[in-house]
Amino acid sequence: MTDLQRAKACVQAHHAALARATADNAAACLAEHLAPDAVWRGMHPFHIQSGPSAVAEVFWTPLLKAMQRVQRREDVFFAGHNHLDEGGGTWVASMGHFLALFDAPFLGIQPTRKIVMIRYAEFSKVEGDKITEQAMFVDLLHVMAQAGQYPLPGMTAAQLVQPGPMTHDGLLTQAQDPAEGAKTLDVIHNMMKGIDRANAMATPPRPEDELAVDWHDDMVWWGPTGIGATYTIDRYIEQHQRPFRTQLGARTFNGHICRMAEGSFGGFFGWPNCSASEIMINQRHFREK
Repeated sequence: MTDLQRAKACVQAHHAALARATADNAAACLAEHLAPDAVWRGMHPFHIQSGPSAVAEVFWTPLLKAMQRVQRREDVFFAGHNHLDEGGGTWVASMGHFLALFDAPFLGIQPTRKIVMIRYAEFSKVEGDKITEQAMFVDLLHVMAQAGQYPLPGMTAAQLVQPGPMTHDGLLTQAQDPAEGAKTLDVIHNMMKGIDRANAMATPPRPEDELAVDWHDDMVWWGPTGIGATYTIDRYIEQHQRPFRTQLGARTFNGHICRMAEGSFGGFFGWPNCSASEIMINQRHFREK
């Protein structure tokens, strides 16, 4: 078994342990596969935690108190060597939704007693037989929107439950051709370099020309709630890129922690990936443009 397949098996076992978890034993279930000093990154209000007990206290225990019969509905699963790590660290990516019954308050969001779909993206670094680092992104605004408690004044694109890949081949449980993964990683690198080049130019290229280098015209962008989903390059520009670039000032790219690929799937994350020191909200602009 290759190191990628061993890493996948470790994360799959971790997911199976969490499937048995309750609010009372979440820490013990996490400790089965999470290293005692594992670094866990969760966005606000969870932040960076160390070790299974802290991760359970801030995230899993409150989630399992509020949500009943939690299922992991996974759409994408793959592993890869971190291109940004000189030691070639091995990471596993998992993406999909947690489906649950929303039966008690969660982070101040009031329950609906209905199904809720919690969109997530998870990156896990595996060393030996333990997960030593993890990043967990969950779309809390999406939970609020489903519960009828959305706090923001509007959204630039569509708000939907994200389906899996149209090709239905996102669960890479078997080993993949390394050459295909290298090609996928090259596409990601070229895209990032294109963004850097455009940002550095005194006269950047038209967005249509910039995006056409790396994206198919029939691209689908599943952005987080507040941005939303768009389809085709033109609508992506209209409903995501233009509002992002015109309404957020002093944008800074902070760099990635992990960038990897396997087969035809790839992923990356930063912490934080991007920051903006100035926010310019203009609802009239969104209505008219």
